[in-house]
Amino acid sequence: MKHFLLFLLVVSSLAAIVLRVRYGGGDPYPDLSTPPILDESALEEVLRYPEPIGNVAVSAGGRIFFTVHPESRPRGNKLLEWVDGAAVPYPSGTVQPHLFDTVLGLVVDRQNRLWTIDNGNHGFGDARLLAFDLATGNVVHDFTFRPETAPRGSFLQDLQVSQDGGSVFIADASVWRKRPAIVVYDVQTRSARRVLEAHQSVTAQNILINTPVREMTFLGGLVSLKTGVDGIAIDHANEWLYYGAINNGGLYRARIRDLTNAMLPARQLENEIERFSDKPLSDGLSSDLSNNIYVTDVEHGAIFIVSQDRELKTLIRSPRIRWADALSFGPDGWLYLADSAIPEQVLKSKEYIQAHGPYFVYRFKPGFAGIPGH
Repeated sequence: MKHFLLFLLVVSSLAAIVLRVRYGGGDPYPDLSTPPILDESALEEVLRYPEPIGNVAVSAGGRIFFTVHPESRPRGNKLLEWVDGAAVPYPSGTVQPHLFDTVLGLVVDRQNRLWTIDNGNHGFGDARLLAFDLATGNVVHDFTFRPETAPRGSFLQDLQVSQDGGSVFIADASVWRKRPAIVVYDVQTRSARRVLEAHQSVTAQNILINTPVREMTFLGGLVSLKTGVDGIAIDHANEWLYYGAINNGGLYRARIRDLTNAMLPARQLENEIERFSDKPLSDGLSSDLSNNIYVTDVEHGAIFIVSQDRELKTLIRSPRIRWADALSFGPDGWLYLADSAIPEQVLKSKEYIQAHGPYFVYRFKPGFAGIPGH
């Protein structure tokens, strides 16, 4: 018995070391904040919900859609539309169990289709891409990814659609597998492939996220939240895909024509990647018609703006924002923000999550117009 206990102690110690080396640690990241351009009062509450918000997408007609964050383990409806001050399941409550498992990312394309991406419980189930015709509510595209595209440990969670609706770009943050990538999906051929897997531009650096609520560490510091490529955005000319990992200080971009060229060698694609600017530790991205890029700051409850001169400025900052997540432009120049409150939900009990609600979607006018849904 003594030897068995000693064996268990050795095994536990080795497991702790492996966890700490692979998933733990991290250095602090500098605060890149500048004096905010907009006053905090410019931030308006759009909706509140008892469960943590995932992502938000707003159509050109002003319809507001949002997901319940899958890391909060929602028990009911997972995709909702905000209608007359109430959250209504979309497309209906009866079909949701057949459509969604761990749905998170969503975007409205220029063909007035709502696209959703479901990570399939970190790749242990079926990762699934759906598109809904907003005029009818019907599913008009349905694709389940093969394991080689969405392997176990993957986390397909943010997406953008090309201007013509023919290509979908999906960020695999790969929280546990640690092999992040961008998935390029061809709508017409129904084919998907991983690009830039584990490239430095999509990979988390050894940085520890520290929010006003808490440091993002777990299991007594053995595990730190280190997330690969998350936010992605397409410029209005459909020339560049901008992207960045949460735990990475660089905002990168790749040409759409290179990403969609299946014949382009991987090394050549990697050589064409451009580090566009510095950025805060970020989650969501968006872009406007003036080629500005919007970047959330998860440590300081803020949104930054990066102009084409690559100058980084704080646009708005508020203590109300617990985790600045997804961004989506709506009509009339409004930019919508999903506050997913990640520190209040990851590995927390349902009772804890409920006690720290409600959870919010905000909006503000940055002074520039963008394409609704993006």
